[in-house]
Amino acid sequence: MESHEIQIHTEFIRLQDLLKFSGAVETGGDAKRIIQEGRVSVNGETCTMRGKKLRPGDRAAIDGETELVVR
Repeated sequence: MESHEIQIHTEFIRLQDLLKFSGAVETGGDAKRIIQEGRVSVNGETCTMRGKKLRPGDRAAIDGETELVVR
């Protein structure tokens, strides 16, 4: 699994924004689609909430192939 650390300077980042900020998707529409399709997991559990708040230490994975670690 490919892993990327994403540094944030706020208390949290929303899942859809993390996907866009990291470059994993190009648009918010792409983020919405893959999240609703159940292709994204947060801390090992499938997540279908676009607005899910991720804080430092949380991990999001796309299709079990790309992992984004919030720092």
